[in-house]
Amino acid sequence: MSQARASRDRSQHRIWKWVRTSVPTLPEICLVIGSALLLVLSFPNFDLWFLAWIGLVPLLFVVAKSTTSRRAFVAGWLWGTVFFYGTCWWLTYPMIHYAHISAWLAYPLLLLPIIFVALFPALACSLTARLINQFGSWAIVIAPLIWVSVEWLRYAITGQLWNALGYSQAFHPLMIQTARIGGVYFVTFLIVATSAAVALTLVRPVRRSLIVSGLVLILVIVYLLLSHPRHSVAMPLIDFRQATLVIGVQPVVPMTDVDDAGYRELLERHIQLSNAALAGESARGHQHRLVIWPESPMNFSYSRDPKLREVLGNFAKANHASILLNSLEPAPGGADQNSAVLINEKGEMSARYDKIRLMPFGEYVPLPRWLPGASSVRGIVGEFKPGSSYTLMPLGAIRAGVFICIEAAHPGIARSFANEGADVLINISNDGYLGPTPVMRQHLANAIFRAVENDRDLIRVTNTGITAYINANGDVADQTSGFQEAVRTWTISKSANETTFYSRHGDVFAYGCALISLGFISASFMRRRLGTHASGVLNQ
Repeated sequence: MSQARASRDRSQHRIWKWVRTSVPTLPEICLVIGSALLLVLSFPNFDLWFLAWIGLVPLLFVVAKSTTSRRAFVAGWLWGTVFFYGTCWWLTYPMIHYAHISAWLAYPLLLLPIIFVALFPALACSLTARLINQFGSWAIVIAPLIWVSVEWLRYAITGQLWNALGYSQAFHPLMIQTARIGGVYFVTFLIVATSAAVALTLVRPVRRSLIVSGLVLILVIVYLLLSHPRHSVAMPLIDFRQATLVIGVQPVVPMTDVDDAGYRELLERHIQLSNAALAGESARGHQHRLVIWPESPMNFSYSRDPKLREVLGNFAKANHASILLNSLEPAPGGADQNSAVLINEKGEMSARYDKIRLMPFGEYVPLPRWLPGASSVRGIVGEFKPGSSYTLMPLGAIRAGVFICIEAAHPGIARSFANEGADVLINISNDGYLGPTPVMRQHLANAIFRAVENDRDLIRVTNTGITAYINANGDVADQTSGFQEAVRTWTISKSANETTFYSRHGDVFAYGCALISLGFISASFMRRRLGTHASGVLNQ
């Protein structure tokens, strides 16, 4: 009995020791949660953007003090859970308002995907702690490389880079010009580097640490200053013969199903808002005029609806204007495609772009067909077919790259259009299902980065907001309010901007961070193996 009890006590001791070395202490938990909350406050709708530059300091301090990688992993997992829940809580809105799930159930349900996504910052923290334990506290300066690598990994695995740390700076053009080189990853790198420099001085408060931290901060500031906006914000002289007048219509189509009478009423609303703008003083004197209708739940289907073709054709010819609209178009094989259709001034369809990056569980179901229940989910969601061609829209002398809704969160879409020769980027979108929540400005933040990354002006036209004009520097003008009918009028001309480093080379900066990080991580394993071997030799 005594031996059994002793064995049980040893087992319990090992378990308790494993827990103590894996779970952060209460003060550490408070620091981690505080760090996550600082980052939450840096994103819309709090917009305390400057907090992002120091927000990771408490987390990195805890990571540097972690005696095991497991402990750092748990700290990072907790950080990620609080951060992603705090910035993406609006995902409960459609569950509550459209699926009619109780709020008491919807908010806990959101924890399931949040906990999964939180694994990525957990991995970053674990790897950083490993390097610090192997190479010393100086290795905390490698944290920016690892963080960028893991953000890139999150995008590669999940197809989403929503609320990468760099997006917190979207509404401050001076802070995001480095995106021309490395996209949102470069801005994330600078943010993490700043926090790492401060954390190093706290973990190792000696003169050498102060010097290293000071150099890192100076480099960050120099990068920001040298990458200031390249273009004047003053409006250039416009040649109306070459320019195109653009009218963006925000109709606020309700998210509920509409009957035939409601459909006709909403179509008439689109026409009336467009006519009112075309009749305005600012619309005169332009040879080329374009009316943009946003993505919306109306399910326009240009190819299938002869009445819609007649209405749009008559409107285009009567106003000598082109119309860009979202349409449910047939795909080969009988499927549907979420498309952007351009009706020219003659009332004929002249171009069509089929959405390439679809929304998971919104436009397709990312589940294998053999999985139980997958077919039922498909019956509810539907199964759209993605497009494959980056079709440019001809607008007089101008060529536009048009992408739809969530494609604004995929850097490769806008980059491909820029490389194809787009003079301007256009994003048509509908965030109405997610309500008057921070998603509206978070989605706009993605579009701002697409403009800066590719040095192209970007027009964003939405159903419920936020409609806006974003210039190539990231300045946002003429923003609409959410869930209010609005019309905006702009003039665009042929772009003289060249493709940026990011347009030409894509995520090469993130790839470089990943390769360097992999080198350090491999070295840490080699160092441990060599240390173990040397210890064995000495003990012989």
